[in-house]
Amino acid sequence: MTESHTLAHYETGSSRPDIERALVAAGKDLGQLRMADLAMLEDFHTGGRIATGQLADLLDIGPDSTVLDAGSGIGGTARFIAERFGCRVSAIDLTDSYCDTARWLNGLVGLDDRITVREGDVTELPFADSSFDFVFSQHVQMNVADKGLLYREARRVSRGDGRLAIWDIFAGQGGEPAFPQPWADQPRDSYLETPAAVRATIEASGFAVDHWVDLTEQAVSTMRMVQALPPNPLGLHAFVPDFGTRIENLINALADGRVRAVRAIARAV
Repeated sequence: MTESHTLAHYETGSSRPDIERALVAAGKDLGQLRMADLAMLEDFHTGGRIATGQLADLLDIGPDSTVLDAGSGIGGTARFIAERFGCRVSAIDLTDSYCDTARWLNGLVGLDDRITVREGDVTELPFADSSFDFVFSQHVQMNVADKGLLYREARRVSRGDGRLAIWDIFAGQGGEPAFPQPWADQPRDSYLETPAAVRATIEASGFAVDHWVDLTEQAVSTMRMVQALPPNPLGLHAFVPDFGTRIENLINALADGRVRAVRAIARAV
């Protein structure tokens, strides 16, 4: 995941000031910011906060759980889990400005004592073996060429009864999607594989799949619903360049089957 063009896709260097401007434009008081104020702009994956909540609901997370958000972006999933379950979360992302933005937002909503943010590569995790009860991986593997390495690292840091929670985009039928996509400006940045191929890699990495559901149609409906909302300064468009084109290309690709959206839970074995 260390390819320079992949990093350059996300590293605009302006996510923090862009988000700050959007919050101010929406009338939010940064001195009294609440988690609900961030709900529309912090989950950089298909389905946003709805998808994050549905994935977390499948897991038995408690206040004593240890959780890793691997490929955390600006930290939306980490904050959601820390706030909802009262547990400690480690977050790691390759993009320096995203890590800086995540730490800033964690502080604004009073969660910096529960979340640790580290800059790093999900295929070379800076954590000891058997460190986590739960590993979240949402919309990450599309930027990872060596998926075996990605999931072997997830297994290495998972405890013996740990769970890997996945919400991801996979190759469908009918050819490549139109670019740019949210995860890639052009095909060379994108490493889509079929659901069957990725599932086989996950299982070969030391996990047993307990839950595997294709939610492509639900993803399209949710994204169309969000598109139909009245204009709002708060949204992924606040810090993702050309987001409107990217999301339209993704919706079209999901709708015609060129890409698929799958939710999965895998158990360490």
